[in-house]
Amino acid sequence: MKYHHLTRGERHTISSLRSKGHSTASIASYLNRSKTTISRELKRNANDKGGYSYSVAHSIARYRSRNSSCRSRRTDSSSWDFVRQKLTTEQWSPDQIAADLREQGRPTISHETIYRHIYLDQSQQGELHKHLRHRVGRYKSRLLTRDKRGHIKNQRSIEERPAAVAAKLRIGDVEVDTIVGKHSGSSSVLVTLVDRLSRFTLIAKARNKTAEAVSEALLLAAAPYRDKLYTLTYDNGKEFALHQLIDEILETTGYFAHPYSSWERGLNENTNGLIRQYFPKKTNFDDVSDEEIREVQDKLNRRPRKCLDRKTPNSIFLSN
Repeated sequence: MKYHHLTRGERHTISSLRSKGHSTASIASYLNRSKTTISRELKRNANDKGGYSYSVAHSIARYRSRNSSCRSRRTDSSSWDFVRQKLTTEQWSPDQIAADLREQGRPTISHETIYRHIYLDQSQQGELHKHLRHRVGRYKSRLLTRDKRGHIKNQRSIEERPAAVAAKLRIGDVEVDTIVGKHSGSSSVLVTLVDRLSRFTLIAKARNKTAEAVSEALLLAAAPYRDKLYTLTYDNGKEFALHQLIDEILETTGYFAHPYSSWERGLNENTNGLIRQYFPKKTNFDDVSDEEIREVQDKLNRRPRKCLDRKTPNSIFLSN
């Protein structure tokens, strides 16, 4: 039987069950994994004090995987040719390239590895970085600086989402994000919700980016449609720290994408770009009325979409 590496979700389960006193054999049975696999995981990916934290373990495993010789052999030259072609002729982002490699079943290269390849090329006077849509330094600082945002309690990984969500088989699976304005620390922000199947969009203004304000705006916007909602997928922003309260009120299940993996919520990112056409960067949302926001929301939901066979988000979402 082919061995499959443990996922972040499985490591989270190992950490949770171990903290509750479950034995290695019990954890293995729960995950339908061999006892040897769990024992090896606990030994190889322990933290500095010998304990086991799923986030630390996953980081260690990913680092080992990126730097192993066997992975280097799997990443063949054709994949790198594909990377360079899409980057230089199509101006695809590293996120989009990495995702397409996975979808095609080709030897994969993570978006972080692609960025590092671009930095190395730049240091050798290469020009790959000129094909990026955003300045290379901004993303580079993310990779080289430890994530200081902290971790949201009781997160449920995107890897645990039902298959129907990824396949876009039903109405009610929603991606959630925020759009910050001129003064992101204290002024109003927009909360955006986009249905994955129909592209139906909700936009609400929160008085600031705190978890309390964002949750309040999200709940008010989603309340009229709560009977249609199944799942919410967030990024890792601390403004979504009250996800359990949201789930309780809306009777939904919340999931979190991996840090800096915007492609996992690509629809949300694309929709935010459409909204930015009306509210450019550095817009002060304190000065934007609810009526103006509703007008933009309605325009997007009335707009025929090629991906929907020229139907509108309204016609699909509201008719189900």
